[in-house]
Amino acid sequence: MSRLAVTDDVPSIVQIEQACFGASAWSHGLVTDEVRSPRHVVLVADDLTAYGAVSLAGDVADLDRIAVLPASRGRGLARDVLTDLVDRARDLGADRMLLEVAADNVAAIGLYEGHGFDTISTRTGYYAGGVDALVMELAIQEWR
Repeated sequence: MSRLAVTDDVPSIVQIEQACFGASAWSHGLVTDEVRSPRHVVLVADDLTAYGAVSLAGDVADLDRIAVLPASRGRGLARDVLTDLVDRARDLGADRMLLEVAADNVAAIGLYEGHGFDTISTRTGYYAGGVDALVMELAIQEWR
């Protein structure tokens, strides 16, 4: 189960960021801005081992981040957070959710496909090292 993040959760989210993304981790300031922004929904797992963030613009929700501490992976936390993010986005009027994922991130692609996301385009050489990015979409109103 997940809940809306509050400012007191920022240090835990930053810790997740650093553990999962290293040099590409969001800063304390950026995480704080995400949590406080009315255009963003940031959810944390009840035990603060996972979190996810979406930004909303009109009828589109963009999945900005989803991360689980390495020691807590394999328990379905990412799936649960993603489910709650999709539900929240739908409740806030989004018709679809978009995301980008590295083409070599097999685990994440499996998670997204398991939720019904479809690949709609490829951005060749988008990530460092020339890794392609897959752009994926979920029709939220048709989901579940």
